[in-house]
Amino acid sequence: MDLAPFEARHLHNEQATFERSYGAAEQAILSRQAFAEAMAEIGSWPGYAPTPLVTLPGLARRLGIASLDYKDESKRFGLMSFKALGGAYAVLRVLQQQLGSHHDVKATAADLIAGQHRDKIEDLTVAAATDGNHGRSVAWGAQMFGCQCKIYLHAHVSLEREREIAKYGAQIVRVKGGYDDSVRDCASDAERNGWHLVADTNSGGGSAEMPTLVMQGYTVMVEEMLEQLKAGMPSHVFVQGGVGGLAAAVAGHLWETLGAKRPRIVVVEPTKADCIYRSIEAGRPTPVPHAVDTFMACLAAGEIAPLAWPILRYAADDILTLPDEAAPEAMRLLAAGIDGDPGLVSGESGCAAVAGLVAAALDQRVRAALGLDARSRIVAIGSEGATDPATYTRVVGRSAQAVAAGR
Repeated sequence: MDLAPFEARHLHNEQATFERSYGAAEQAILSRQAFAEAMAEIGSWPGYAPTPLVTLPGLARRLGIASLDYKDESKRFGLMSFKALGGAYAVLRVLQQQLGSHHDVKATAADLIAGQHRDKIEDLTVAAATDGNHGRSVAWGAQMFGCQCKIYLHAHVSLEREREIAKYGAQIVRVKGGYDDSVRDCASDAERNGWHLVADTNSGGGSAEMPTLVMQGYTVMVEEMLEQLKAGMPSHVFVQGGVGGLAAAVAGHLWETLGAKRPRIVVVEPTKADCIYRSIEAGRPTPVPHAVDTFMACLAAGEIAPLAWPILRYAADDILTLPDEAAPEAMRLLAAGIDGDPGLVSGESGCAAVAGLVAAALDQRVRAALGLDARSRIVAIGSEGATDPATYTRVVGRSAQAVAAGR
């Protein structure tokens, strides 16, 4: 299979530095102590296991780099996305806080999963807006721990994604407009009705605590990656953009853990939804001034999360934006497996990091700007699998099950 070049718009972050210390301001958002608390709970959930870090030597050779490892989040808790770590963890913390403050009860995840204290929490409602995967995690967490759930979906979320969320018992609320409209409507309704807002961004209102908890859940994935790297630390990590929560979790955890030895962080986002690019370019959070409907559905964000910004402004070294056409090409490339590589199931947003790497490596100008060469060791985050199965089959020409089985 030939590698198709796509124009990648590149921006180097002049504020990014490897020398700046990870200080108190950053630790108030993400810290290794908070990671340890998240790990202790998430590690006790049924079915927890580190997702694979898959080596792709065939694609690495084609791209002229030393190595490429793909963190395959399609295997995460059956929800097929890294988001499973964040939303459900925030739901757990909400319920623990409510039990502690109103009933003087200390409960672990295992207690709630076993049905303890169900009478005290079954009438509580958590709510979230989503492009798909965050809402699925929140709904799954609510079902697992025993409370009610409302999920707000904007007009561009597919019926397939809606069905995948609804099967966990959530009540679906459809909103006109795009993702940012659903964020604002959900926050407003949650405040009016006394629901607990479990948001992965507080750009539309709500407290800063919930997005922080969501990002802390994501750091479990980053720590897994560090433990799985056998050939030493990567030179670069390519990670998806969106509202910035995943990118901030990756950058922040690596920054605090490795300090000046952290890898270069390259954030990849759709050209149609380039809020991180615009924010880095302007030196302040800057929204996208137009609709952000994009094929990379779970990256359709028009505003950077306020809590992601303080980390990304200093630790997102480079931003790449891609045309929508790059994503289906990357989905097919990963499914096919290059020169003996295993076939991988990667959804419209899950493939974005690899799509960004391919576009950059094939563009001599961007390749040089990112310092990609024969010594480069890359980790690409595969943030989701086939979370919209119908779209996946239409794009790839085979079902996710067939690709996973090597058929």
